[in-house]
Amino acid sequence: MSIAAIRPMSLADIPVVATLEQEIYDSPWSMRVFYDELALENRRYLVAEDDTGIVGYGGLLVVESDAHITTMAVDESARRQRLGTRLMMELIEAAVDMGAGHITLEVRMSNEGAQHLYHRFGFSPVGLRRNYYKDEDALVMWANDITSADYQSRLLHVGDELKAAGYG
Repeated sequence: MSIAAIRPMSLADIPVVATLEQEIYDSPWSMRVFYDELALENRRYLVAEDDTGIVGYGGLLVVESDAHITTMAVDESARRQRLGTRLMMELIEAAVDMGAGHITLEVRMSNEGAQHLYHRFGFSPVGLRRNYYKDEDALVMWANDITSADYQSRLLHVGDELKAAGYG
């Protein structure tokens, strides 16, 4: 399997992304939601694609100086290839490019792997959303001052790790 390329999501990608969404999430977004999201100016959606097709995706919205990771997923067959890290890097860079100074997300309380990833990107827990998922609470996490020299240094460090591992 080749190293996945990350690129902007297109309308043509939505049926595959929606199928992947249904395989991964208990309460998946419909294709219509993806079409609606992709049409909005303050949104950015990416896909990760390898020689087998689309194996991951992520998205964000930006309102004034705050960004929100709306969704992110990697197909089970493509996990452990640092796609989550690469998608996060690109989403955060897009948030900065769109004028965001802070970024937030929700993650399942039980998803320790994702929480570890988000901690690497400077996200800290700030609250809980009860019953956010059908069967579980969500941990609310924020990363502040993502345009600061300290935060940008963190991104460079993560980028250097990716390069050292052959991903960039």
